[in-house]
Amino acid sequence: MRKLIFAVLFGLSFAAQAADLEVVHAWTRATAPGQDSAMVQAVITSQQAAQLVGVTCDCAQTAELHSMVHEGGMMKMRQVEVIDLPAGEAVDLGKAGYHLMLMGLKQQIKEGQQIQLTLTLRYKDGKTRNVKFKAPAKALNESASKPMHDMPAAGHDMGNMHNHMQH
Repeated sequence: MRKLIFAVLFGLSFAAQAADLEVVHAWTRATAPGQDSAMVQAVITSQQAAQLVGVTCDCAQTAELHSMVHEGGMMKMRQVEVIDLPAGEAVDLGKAGYHLMLMGLKQQIKEGQQIQLTLTLRYKDGKTRNVKFKAPAKALNESASKPMHDMPAAGHDMGNMHNHMQH
C-alpha cells in the first residue's frame, strides 16, 4: 500500500513539474530523399524564468539552437548557446528569430510523421530539466503561416542547409 501511495504521489509531482512548461505549435517540414537537415519551430512557455540550453532528437546526429538574421540580403543562421524563456511569456521561436536545427538526419522525415525532441532547460538555481515533446511533419511544399517560419527562402539548398550557417 505504501508503494502505491508513493507511486501516485511521485506521478502527481512529475505531472505538476511538467505542467510548468508548455510547448505548442511545434512542427517541422517533411524532408526530401537524401536531405540531411531540418528545422523545427515551436512556441514555448515556461511558468518559471528559464533558459533553453539544449535540444536533442533521436532522428538526427546533432541538434542545435539557432538564430536567424537577415544580413546583406541573405538569411544567415548561427548557433546560439541560450534562448531566454521569461516567466509566463510565450516565446515563439520563429517570431523571435530562432529555430531548432537538426543535422545529420538518420532517415527521411515524412509528412504526418511525429518526431520526438528533448529540450534541456536551466533555471536560476542552476538546476536543469529535460522536457520531451513531439513535432509533426508538414508537407514539404506546405506554406508556413509566418515568414520567419518559411525558411529556407529562395537560394537556400535544404539538402545542405547547415552549409549556409555563419558561425
